Amino acid sequence: MEILVCVKRVPDMAENEISLDSGGADIKRDDLVYSVNEWDNYAVEEAIQIVDRVGGNVTVVSVGDADAEEILRREMAMGANQGLLLSDPGFEGSDGAGVAAILAAAVRKGSYDLVLTGALADDGAAQVGGMLAALLDWPYASVVNLIEVKDGALRIGREIEGGAQERSEIDLPCVLSIQTGINEPRYVGIRGIRKVASIEIPVLDGPALGLAAGAVGAGAARVRRADYFVPPAGAGAEMIEGSTAEVAVKLAALLKAKGGIK
Repeated sequence: MEILVCVKRVPDMAENEISLDSGGADIKRDDLVYSVNEWDNYAVEEAIQIVDRVGGNVTVVSVGDADAEEILRREMAMGANQGLLLSDPGFEGSDGAGVAAILAAAVRKGSYDLVLTGALADDGAAQVGGMLAALLDWPYASVVNLIEVKDGALRIGREIEGGAQERSEIDLPCVLSIQTGINEPRYVGIRGIRKVASIEIPVLDGPALGLAAGAVGAGAARVRRADYFVPPAGAGAEMIEGSTAEVAVKLAALLKAKGGIK
């Protein structure tokens, strides 16, 4: 089975103190530590496990600049067979539909049975997987937490409202967005990263993908970020400030005054 997994380079929330830039429409990106999007990591692990069971190849693909090569190599060290970077200055500023169009062009240039994405990326919109499937005219399922290969089709599980589980069969080729918790992504060590450090990663730009100038990117985007802001404290909220010890003392006093503790 030929599997393509879409991955994205995002700020590592565990390693960064995130704050807004002066314009208010983005975060401060200077000196941020980046890593692979968490949901995408589960998708890569699932693709590797499927290939381990039924054979095939796993290709990881990312839309981004040259820095995105770092996460492609990390996923190759994890067990993906090859990487593919989709990079062009004209891709910058693409909205979800633009990113989906870029990825769809890459899918059409290959021969894939299955495309996996993470359920969410760093902006939380959860749009690209569904849009990609629509552009390819492939069946699609979201928040998938179980995949079983079954005679030219897949049996999949999804967690739905109330914690219930849904089971479906979906024809191949298809696009699936993967939920965290479907597996336990394997550890990637320095030895594995060194092993793939010299492997060439193909780079495809707009013309190589057959995308017309202006078809994607900021100029073609129909959804634009207008603002980022921290919501104001609601009525009745009290913000406790000070050192950790000072906050603990003040909190204990408040809880005692309100009868929460004795």
